[in-house]
Parts: sequence; C-alpha cells; structure tokens
Amino acid sequence: MIERYSLPEMKEIWGDYSRMHNWMQIEVLAAEAMAQLGIVPQGDLAQIKQKAQFDVDRVKEIEKITRHDVVAFLQNLAENIGEPARWLHYGMTSSDVLDTGLALQLRDAIDIIIEDTSKLLGVIKNRALEFRSTPMIGRTHGVHAEPISFGLKLAVWAFETRRNLDRLLIARETIVVGKLSGAVGSYASIDPSVEQYVCEQLGLRPAEASSQIVQRDRHAEYMSALAISASSLEKFATEIRALQKTEVMEVEEPFREGQTGSSAMPHKRNPIICERVCGCARVIRANAQVALQDMPLWHERDISHSSAERVILPDSTTLLDYMINKFCAVLEGLVVYAWRMQNNMELSQGLIFSEKVLLALIAKGNTRQEAYKLVQRNAMRAVRGEESFREGLLHDAEVGKFLTPEEVDSCFDVSVSLARIDAVFARLEQLNVKP
Repeated sequence: MIERYSLPEMKEIWGDYSRMHNWMQIEVLAAEAMAQLGIVPQGDLAQIKQKAQFDVDRVKEIEKITRHDVVAFLQNLAENIGEPARWLHYGMTSSDVLDTGLALQLRDAIDIIIEDTSKLLGVIKNRALEFRSTPMIGRTHGVHAEPISFGLKLAVWAFETRRNLDRLLIARETIVVGKLSGAVGSYASIDPSVEQYVCEQLGLRPAEASSQIVQRDRHAEYMSALAISASSLEKFATEIRALQKTEVMEVEEPFREGQTGSSAMPHKRNPIICERVCGCARVIRANAQVALQDMPLWHERDISHSSAERVILPDSTTLLDYMINKFCAVLEGLVVYAWRMQNNMELSQGLIFSEKVLLALIAKGNTRQEAYKLVQRNAMRAVRGEESFREGLLHDAEVGKFLTPEEVDSCFDVSVSLARIDAVFARLEQLNVKP
C-alpha cells in the first residue's frame, strides 16, 4: 500500500501537487491490483512503483498541448517510468481518477472542518457555562420580551453547532466513495476487484453503482452540510452584531490596541469579523445551489458540473475553515457587558414581567381574557410614560382585588424567570464536543 499523503492544511489539499499525488496513488494501486490478477507483469509493476513521479510544471506544459489534464499527467508519468507505463490507466477512464481523487480531497478538507467545528463547540459550551446566570433581556421581533440569561442564548448555539458537527460527519461518510468502473460504469474493461482494492487501500468505499462519474447527489449533500454550518455561523454573528449596536451594547467583538474602526471617526469599534462571517456565508449558500444544479447531467455524464466544482468545492471548504476559526477568535475574546444587560432590562419599566402578572391573575380565578385586559391596560399606560408598570398595577383597584402588593412584587423577580433554565445547562454539561 502507498502511504496516504499526510493531512495538510486546507490550501495544500486543493493545490496541484496534492491533487496529482492522489492521482498517482490511484494509478499505481490500480496497477498493483491488476498485477494480482496476472494482467500486469510483476517486473513492470516494480518499475512503476519505483519510478512513478510527476512534476506539476511539466504536466501543465504538456496540458497546453493535450488540453486534457489527466492525459498530460499520464504522459509525464510515462516519461519517468518508461515502457511499463503502458499499464497505467489500463481499462480506466479519466473520471475514475478524477472522482476518486476528489473524494480524497473532500475527505481531507472536511476532516479539517470537523476538527474546527469541534473546537468551536468547545468554545461556545465553555462561554455558555460561564454566563449561565448572567441575566439579559430576551427579544422577539426585536422587541423586549422576557428575561433570559446570556448563557442560555449561547447554549442554543452550542446545540445547533453539535447538530452541524453531526451533519458534517454524515457528509463525510457520504463522500468517501471512489469508482474505477470504466467509461460508463459497466466494468467492461476493468475487473471490479481492482476498484475494491484501490478504494480499500485509500480508505474509501466503492460506489454501489456509477455511470462514468460518482453521482453528484453526494457532492450536493456535502455542500449542503457546509452551507448549513455557514448559515449557523451567520446567525450567531448577526446576533453579536445586533447586540453590539450603540443603543444595545451588551457585547462587543474584541478590539485590539492600535486597531482602527474608521478612517474618519476615531471612536468607531465595529463588528467587522462578524460582518465578514455573514458575507462569506452568502457565498457558501450560493455554492450549495450550484452543487444541486450539478446533479442532473446528460445520460451517463457530461462535464457541465466539472468547471463549477473546481470553484465551489475548494472555495467553500476553505471559506468555512476560515469562518469557523475567525468566529472562534471572536467568541473567545468577546467582551460581555453584564451591567448594560441589566440596564437594558430596566428600560421597559417592568413590562418584561407582564406574563408573570397575567398568570398570577389567572391563578386567582380570572379568565385568561379578563386577566389579559387588566395587564394590557396597565402595560399601555407604562408605554405612554404615565407611570411604571409595577406602579400602575399597585394603583389599579381591579388588580388589587386579586393580588396583594407583595404578590405583585413577586412577579418582578428576575431569578424566578430564570429558575428553570438549569435543565438546559444540565443537558449542556453532558454535551460531547468531540465527533
């Protein structure tokens, strides 16, 4: 067995050397398998294994003439191997090499993304536990709703990130498939055992059935997993951007000494990394759409998918790797202004406890409709600035028929609103951050 090329960084995975190195492994392993079948003489196999090498620049030089990358690559191998190179690519078609090699690239790329995502999950989990008891206002429609904790917000992100990790693992399993079944997938000129041997040596599975290519629903599923992960990052980054608005200012991206926020306004500290994450997510989502469009091809294949894949697959894996690492840095250095969270909860003059009052009135015998009218009447007075919500309730004779001042006061206790979130954190503590 040829030793698998050690896992490089994302840029190198998609480089010419790595791509051609994968091709060379496939060709040599196929010759090895055919030698076991008695097709390739052992002496020729020994020379192939000893002399197989390529030069990227030379391949590109030949390709200018052949206008075919695999043919140019095979010619360069033949220049180095000599006459036994006639056994290379025996009974195979270009897509046998291209698609099997692509599977290796996609596997190595998603392995990095899986590692990145596991790291991100650990960061989110730790920060969620750190702020599990830090109260802040929950917002729906952008409007103050009820108290939550900042840790609870992050816990939601943690479980979503774990689901993304699971999706990436499934996508990895889907994509680790090779094919060496010939021009239209019929094994007309190559024994299926060759495909089995090559795939096993490379850590892949043979496709159950293929045309000239591995079917592109696999790549669409892979790209969809990347797009969902990117969209989650955009969701998280968008929330940080919203919470960093001047009027809110509950959290802030890390801002290094000497950093400049604006060429014109020295006071500016902008959420630029989160904005960058949001922009990159749009690219990956668009690329996922391209992957879906690559699925329907003419008959046993055409190459309308090929040119698109050469862009969307390296770009999307590289972008997501970049996004995750950038967002990890944001979360690790995120500045949390707990005092501002407290101040913002007080802006509504107690309106955020309206449900507690509603339920207290219902518990005292009011219908829901009756209780709702009493609460809403006092809430609207607070909105108009006539008096605080709590004062209005205490001054309302109808409310007083059902609730004592002490019972009204008990409805305005933040700790009561957060009393049951420990159930979430018990689950979070058990959350496994590793694949």
